[in-house]
Amino acid sequence: MTSAQRADIGVIGGSGFYSFFDDPERISVDTPFGAPSDDIVLGAVDGRRVAFLARHGQGHRYPPHLVNYRANLWALRSVGVRQVLAPCAVGSLRAEHTPGTLLVPDQVVDRTSGRASTVYDEVGPVVHVSFADPYCPQGRSALLTGAGEHFDRLVDGGTLVVIGGPRFSSRAESQWHQAAGWSVVGMTGMPEASIARELAMCFSTACLITDNDAGVEGGGESVTHEEVMRVFGDNIERLKVALREAISRLPEAESDDAATCPCRRVLDGQELPITLPS
Repeated sequence: MTSAQRADIGVIGGSGFYSFFDDPERISVDTPFGAPSDDIVLGAVDGRRVAFLARHGQGHRYPPHLVNYRANLWALRSVGVRQVLAPCAVGSLRAEHTPGTLLVPDQVVDRTSGRASTVYDEVGPVVHVSFADPYCPQGRSALLTGAGEHFDRLVDGGTLVVIGGPRFSSRAESQWHQAAGWSVVGMTGMPEASIARELAMCFSTACLITDNDAGVEGGGESVTHEEVMRVFGDNIERLKVALREAISRLPEAESDDAATCPCRRVLDGQELPITLPS
């Protein structure tokens, strides 16, 4: 792999981000966990080397519960990525957070099941990682600053609850999530965030609200796939600009800020049962 086929920043998102790059290059990456969702697309964004990976693959062929999250994060780290920005579409659990709002969460609740949720499933030294604060503070700051001029409705903080999908929530489930005090609901944020932490990668997400979840006051009609995709499509260009600006604000790979980020230090002092990609 040449130096041109490496990047220190990764973006996980939808197919609308392929036009994100100057002179993109596609490369295929193998992982111990099988194939990632798609090839990695490498390119430059305002002078920074960035790797993009389509979370659901080309044509959105992998539903949330079948995405190979382990392979996706491993593939990104194998090309040098240590800082990941992962935008996603979510439903609102609060009436004041209306469609078109961008929320940058600081907490997550995992309600998925049956997903491969760790890269450390070999017999050997047990690896425990801190996950009290699941999102990188540097990544969150960059996202909030980058989005500030492009989203009139920008929310700093909140809890993303991740459900298994691919179905949407019942009204009772939605009301339960709302009563717990959570902010938005999605299907892809876990184990994406926790696997990134296991790989000592900085990870942050920006949640684009596409609908009011079924049980939210004023939600009225049930959520539909068509409406989610329409609202996401209406906002994709603003989101791409916000991400470009966030990328320019992330610390350089060799800087002290990057090296001392607690996300990068989470494995310090631990004996690992596997060798991580460098």
